[in-house]
Amino acid sequence: MIEPKKPDTAPPLRAADKIRETAKELFYRDGIRAVGVDEIVAKAGATKPSLYRTYKSKDELAAAVLREGAATFWSRFDAAVAEHPGDPRAQVLAYLEGLAQRAVQDDYRGCPLSNAAVEYPERGHLARVTAQEHKADLRKRLRGMATEMGAEDANGLADALLLLIEGAFLTSQLFDKDRPTAEVARAAAKLIDAYLT
Repeated sequence: MIEPKKPDTAPPLRAADKIRETAKELFYRDGIRAVGVDEIVAKAGATKPSLYRTYKSKDELAAAVLREGAATFWSRFDAAVAEHPGDPRAQVLAYLEGLAQRAVQDDYRGCPLSNAAVEYPERGHLARVTAQEHKADLRKRLRGMATEMGAEDANGLADALLLLIEGAFLTSQLFDKDRPTAEVARAAAKLIDAYLT
């Protein structure tokens, strides 16, 4: 007896979800400014009215995509924290080891939020504000972790780690092969030790 084909259990993506997923891919690969609404809806198999029913503008779509990028960042960061309960040094290093692994992939283009901040230098732009809020949250989190590590200058250590992380995001885009990002966790370990001694 032939068994009937099981129905696909995943519901099809709504038009708004297709648009957001397509925009996420295009914005990350090509940059937000370089991608037009026409290209997004064409690749998503949707229409402009379906985009504008959910997002008032391309800027709002970009902010939604960036908020999703921030959520992805925090899920990775929190996973590294969960691996090493009570050990903020190991938590930071675990996150950076994962970053080093992602950064060697051919399609890796750094942090979408950092990229957006560079693309939109005008203060108050929705994409820039979304990026700035995320980076402020990261800075605050790193300051708390540096304090837990026992750094006398916790703010200095946190800012140094933030500079290292942002540098890793950028340099991963500057080198096609043999990316310096491979050293980010080792450099962070030495940096932390220097602030703790």
